[in-house]
Order: sequence, then C-alpha cells, then structure tokens
Amino acid sequence: MPVTDVDHDVIVIGAGFSGIGAAIKLDEAGFPDYLVLEKGDGVGGAWHFNTYPGVAVDIPSFSYSYSFERNPDWSRVYAPGVELKAYAEHCVDKYGLRDRIRTNTEVRALEFDERDATWTIRTTKGAALRARYVITAAGLLSQPKKPDIPGVDDFAGITMHTARWDHAQDIGGKRVGVIGTGASALQLVPAIAPDVEHLTVFQRTPIWVLPKMDAALKPAARSLLRRVSVTSTPARLLAHGFVEASFVLAAQYYATLPWLIKSGERTGRKHLRKQVRNPEVREKLTPRYGLGCKRPSFSNTYLATFNRPNVALETTSIERITPAGVLTTDGVEHELDVLVLATGFKVFESGNIPPYEVCGVGGLDLEKWFDANRFQAYHGVSVPAFPNLFSILGPYGFNGTSYFQLIENQMRHIVRCLATARDRDADRIEVRAEANDRYFQDMLGRRHRQVFFNNNCADANSYYFDKHGDVPFRSATSFEAYWQSNHFSIEDYRFERANGR
Repeated sequence: MPVTDVDHDVIVIGAGFSGIGAAIKLDEAGFPDYLVLEKGDGVGGAWHFNTYPGVAVDIPSFSYSYSFERNPDWSRVYAPGVELKAYAEHCVDKYGLRDRIRTNTEVRALEFDERDATWTIRTTKGAALRARYVITAAGLLSQPKKPDIPGVDDFAGITMHTARWDHAQDIGGKRVGVIGTGASALQLVPAIAPDVEHLTVFQRTPIWVLPKMDAALKPAARSLLRRVSVTSTPARLLAHGFVEASFVLAAQYYATLPWLIKSGERTGRKHLRKQVRNPEVREKLTPRYGLGCKRPSFSNTYLATFNRPNVALETTSIERITPAGVLTTDGVEHELDVLVLATGFKVFESGNIPPYEVCGVGGLDLEKWFDANRFQAYHGVSVPAFPNLFSILGPYGFNGTSYFQLIENQMRHIVRCLATARDRDADRIEVRAEANDRYFQDMLGRRHRQVFFNNNCADANSYYFDKHGDVPFRSATSFEAYWQSNHFSIEDYRFERANGR
C-alpha cells in the first residue's frame, strides 16, 4: 500500500466501541499504521460520556460484546454502564491500542485531495493530518440535543443533560424536573426518585415499556462463564435471538410477521396495568402509536415510579423555561432546583451526519449531498464521490441488532476493500454510483414491510425518522447483513492509482 507523504495509512475517527473494533480489525488484517482520534478525554464513546444514575445497556449483555472478545464477567443480564466503560478499557489494553489513540482531539473537517488520493484531517489540535484512508466511527448518539423550548438557557438553578451528568452536583433532597421520557429517562427516573424531595417528569410522548428479563448474575455463574468459555455461547445465542425477534424481525418484517409486534403491544399494556395503580396516570402513560416506532424499551421500575407520592407526571405542554422552573401552557409554573434534560441526541439531523465538514471530489460537501439526495450509503459504508472514506455507522447499515454485530460486519466490508486495494496496488477506492443506487433502491423497496410505515408512527416523535421522512435502517436480518459483508461484489468499487502516480 503506498504511504508516501501521509502521516498514517488510516485515520479512525472516534474511540468508542466502533473505533476500538476498527483498530483491532485493522491490526488483524495487517494494516497497523493507523491513528484513532477521539474528541473526549477517554475511550468508550457513549459509555464514557453517559454516566447518569441508572445508566445501563438496553439489550442483554451477552450480545453486547465483540464475538472475538466475549466478556464473561457481567454482573447482570443488563450490565450497568460502568461495566461497559471497563470493557472498553480492557479491549484497548489487551489489544495494545493505547499509544495509537489520541484523545482530546476533535475533528473539524475532512478534505479529499484528488491529485494524490489522500484525506486532510483538520482537528482542534492545530496542524492538519494526512491519511490515505479515513474510517468514520463517530457514534450517532454523541451530540446531546437540547429541547427546542423558549428559555431553556434561562433557568437559574442546576441544569444537566443526561449525556453530560455532573456528579459534583448533589440532587438529593431537591425539587427535580426531567424533560423527556425516552430511553435515558426510563433508566434515570427510577434511579433518582427515592433520593429527591419531589420529581416532576414532563412527558410529550409516552413510551412503550415492556417487562425486563433482568437479574443479577451470581458469583458462581460468573465464575463458570470465566472458566468455561463454551458456556457463554448459549447465553450469547439466546441474547442475539431475543434481540433479533424483539426488534429486527418484528420491525423489519412487520407486514409478514405482525403478530410479533401485536404480541408485544399486548404485553406492554398488561405490564402498564400491573405497574401503575392510578387509572388517570396509567391513561397518560399509554402510547397512542404502535410498538416499534421507537426502539423497544424494557424496565421493571420506570412505570411503577409514578406510584410514588413524590413523583408527578406532567403532560401539559411546556410554554417556556423560566428562571424558577418550567411554565406549562395551563399557566402553572413548576418551581425546581434542578432541571434535567433527558432529550436525547442529534441523530439524523444536520450537523450530525457527518458531525464535521466533509469535502469529497470536486469539493462536494457530504452534508449538502445528503440534503439533496437523502441519506444513503452503500451497505452503510461508502458514498460515491467520497473515495477512501468508510463509515461504520452510515445510513442503511444498522438493522437494529447489537451494535457489535454492526461493527464487525462493517469492518469485514472495509477490510475487504483495503485488502483488495493492496493486492491490486491501488490507492484510490470509490464505490460505483450505480452500485450505491442499486442498494438504496433495494432498501427503499423493502420499506413497505417495515413497522415504521405500517403501525401509526406519525405521532411517535421518533428519532428514527429523518428530515426526508425516511428511516435509514438496514432492512435485513442479521444473517443477511453478515453474509453480505462477506459476499458483496468487490467490483461494486473502483480501485485505481492516484493521478500522477
């Protein structure tokens, strides 16, 4: 592989699990000259930044690890966030990545040089870097989103976003308001309710909540998993099967298998009836959209928290934030000491895909290209006119299963491209426009069977839907996604020598 006049063969952007997995697989495939850039001061991505009370993985832990580096030491079926952070640190150390990760380095812009087929990476650290290839591994859940509410910066008390929790602040015994009822609030609310004087949860859209099959893993079980690795395989397969059935098959094949969703909806309603005693509160917590429009949520404690005398559910719309608290449209001002924004992240929004300026062939801006052509990428990895640029979390790459399956699939795809370029003595890799168009049309042709377009999702306020009205999820089973990462036609890419070489 030509490396003339570049700082590194490959630069990986992001040191979450996607970036860590990319680095491990680059080493394994014989591409050791890489650098990982991370904007934070540590590794782990979402598990480095998200440390709010109650944070935990939202799928069974047994499927939430690399297939080649299974963790037999989770303390629970659904592990707490601190264990995911520790797992990230373990992987970095075991695979010798620490000295090839540069933290506190935020990428500002990428620019492709057509003359020598290299990327210039501009960061907050001053001098630009040059690389032959770039792998973007920045997570979609990396930029906290403030609510679009007047006065959100006017509150005179303590304000925190769940993704940037300030542990120096003691909220015990205080009046706390939480705006948002998504996945983060689902974990946060029951964790803090016993400690605060009063908790008001401001709900715009109720969330579907299903029973959580969680339990502590006793020391004997954890010891067995550590000593006999074969015992971790059935647990992993069961976890994968559960996620595949509860989201991938249910959401992607709704038109064919509607009973999966309908069964889940019946379970959710039954769970709500059992958990919440007050019929008026229960009615407010009842979703009016179909299950699957948002990522399924599992909790045995969230709904029951609204039985507590110090917890109130407020569903009147918010007019504005005041210095003293939250003013709702009925004229009531809810006075607070602490305001928590559990309002999620920028996902399919401008400024997040990508989260930095990317200029490809002829100065083409990637964000503007997405605006004009809708979010799309060949297998979620490559976009025409952006050579030598690969993504792990690109549009139509993730099918809703464990992110670790996605990471390994995408790196299998990327390594095939890099290895082919090496074998052909090429240094410019670009997906063919016709191949990208074919894949995009295939994905659009499958949406008629997806739950997102068949189950009353209009009122869900789901971040799954982008500004074009699309849901850029890969409509495929996990087996199909795995198979395609091994068998996509390599001729869907052009492999060339850079101009003048």
